[in-house]
Amino acid sequence: MEATFLPKFPRYVQWPAAAAPEGDVPYQLCVVGRDPFGPLLDRSAAGESIDGRGVAVRRMPTPESAQGCHIAYVQGGSDDETAGFLQALHGRPILTVTDAHAGPQRGMVHFTTAGGRVRFFIDEAAARAHGLQVSSRLLALAIGVRQRRP
Repeated sequence: MEATFLPKFPRYVQWPAAAAPEGDVPYQLCVVGRDPFGPLLDRSAAGESIDGRGVAVRRMPTPESAQGCHIAYVQGGSDDETAGFLQALHGRPILTVTDAHAGPQRGMVHFTTAGGRVRFFIDEAAARAHGLQVSSRLLALAIGVRQRRP
């Protein structure tokens, strides 16, 4: 289910002008570290069109190649590696996403399973600190939100 949610996130996030894709350039959905999705993510992304832009999937073993990413699904081989990947992305206008396999580390969006369904938490404060605005429509779907400070 996470693979179907990820390509939809650009619809509900606004990036700073300097980080937003220009023209018909697609949103860049990057998988940093381990890839639990395989071709399922590519198929889900291929069906998305957001304001005339598609969603392109890129895979990279480490965050050093994350230039131009709009969303980064982060999963290291260990808790420490995931934490290091998230730290390397800190300060960039990239929506970071993790799940329970990330250990105690969490991205701005963190998937979990609740009542047998895939759900997510949102750290709106962290997103805002990185220049991202998360739509109230997406916040309403979250099972928990860490609010931004007014």
